[in-house]
Formats: sequence, structure tokens, C-alpha cells
Amino acid sequence: MTSSKPNTLRQVPPPQGGTQRPASTYARFIPREELEGFAAWTPDVFAGVERAPLGVSAPAPAPEPDPLPTDEPMAEAGPSDEEWEARIHEARQQGWSDGYRDGLEALEAAKRQFAQQVSAQVAQVAEAFQDGLSALEARLAQTLVESAVTLARQVVRSELQQRPEAVVQVAQEAMAAVVLSARHLRLRLNPEDAALVAEGAADALKAREVQLVPDADIQRGGCRVESDLGQVDASIETRWAHAAAVFDVPLAWAEPEEELHEEGGV
Repeated sequence: MTSSKPNTLRQVPPPQGGTQRPASTYARFIPREELEGFAAWTPDVFAGVERAPLGVSAPAPAPEPDPLPTDEPMAEAGPSDEEWEARIHEARQQGWSDGYRDGLEALEAAKRQFAQQVSAQVAQVAEAFQDGLSALEARLAQTLVESAVTLARQVVRSELQQRPEAVVQVAQEAMAAVVLSARHLRLRLNPEDAALVAEGAADALKAREVQLVPDADIQRGGCRVESDLGQVDASIETRWAHAAAVFDVPLAWAEPEEELHEEGGV
């Protein structure tokens, strides 16, 4: 068994066919002139700083490129204290002006709304007043007509008392209203008017062969003609009712005047 000492170089035989050269750690020294790009080792190599090789000057640093132009404007300096005070004062003035204008507009709107409300209320009051006035005028007109009709009835009554012979004309008109073909004519009238008609309308009674029939139910101033074809009512009550109906006043001939006023509430 062969043992080798430590740190002893082992001689390896050269390849066959080659020139056998003696084994040596360094074959030869390399002159400095044959070295290119050689630099001495220093600890700052680990810091990433490259050193120029010995005998070679370090290249000049490359010039920094010009900054690219940008579209963003450069920041301007802020406003001064005086400018801030001016802006604040302007904002206050603008706010006061806007508030004053808005206040005036609100006031005008409130005035218009109030005027509309007052106008509507006045219109309602005026309409109610007009309705009341119209009703009062209608009532006054009706009262005036009723008074006129009542007065007319009094005048007719007074006329019949002063001129009772007026019943003669009433009897003649009633007989003339009966058709000529009628027969068996009978003239009913108040007994107090019978003599007046017999004297004043004797010719008409004779020509139509009319029979006088006194009737106490017939008031003075009126009469009723009866025949086989019908009758003609010329009583004072019927004629007065027709006259009062023209004025739309339901005032009867025999009705007291005070009763009509009590019904009308006048």
C-alpha cells in the first residue's frame, strides 16, 4: 500500500505521443508589458465600483441627457395675503348681493301671493254681496208688485161702490161671449144688481131671450151666464184672479190685505 504525504503534488504522466515536460507550479513569469486590461484588486470591487485597468485612463463620464419637455406648467406661486383678503372681500360682496336679490324676489313673490289671496277673498265677498243684493232687489220688486195689486183691488172695490151701474157693461160682455147658437140662457147676478141690469141691458136680454136669475152668492159687480152649451163666469172673483195672475200675485178678491203681507213676511 502506497501512502502520500500531504501537500505533495502528484506527478501525472503526460499523454502519450507528446513531449514530456517537467512538472512545475508556474511555467514562467508574465511580463507587465504583455498584460492588457489588468487591474489591481481592491476591496471596493464588492461595492460595485469598477476601476480602470492599470495603464488605461478611465473613460470620461457620459453627459447627462437633457430633461424631456413636459406639458405640465410649472407650479405658480400662491396668492399673497392682500390677494386673499381681496378675494374674501369680493366673495362677501357677491354673497351679500345674491342674498339681497334673492330676498327681493322672495318678497315680491310673497306680495303677489298675498294680493292673489286678498283678491280672491274680495271677489268672494263681492259675489256674496251681489247675490244678497239681487235677492233683495227681487224681493223688493215682488213686494212692490204685491202692493200695486193690492192697491188696484182697493181701487176696483171703491169703483164698484161708487159706480154700481158698471155691472151692466159686465153683463153685456158676458152675454156676448156666449155663442149665438146657445139656447136657454140664464143670467145670474147679485139681487142688488138685477134691477140695474134689467134696466140698462133690456135690449140685449130681449134679443137673446136671457132669463135674469138673482143669486145672493154672486158678489156685486159680477155675473155668470149659463146655457145649454156651457157657461161664462164673469164673477168679480174670477176676473180679479185672472188680473192678479198676470202679475204673478196670488191675491184673492175676498182675501184681506193683511194676510198676504203676513205670508210674505214683509
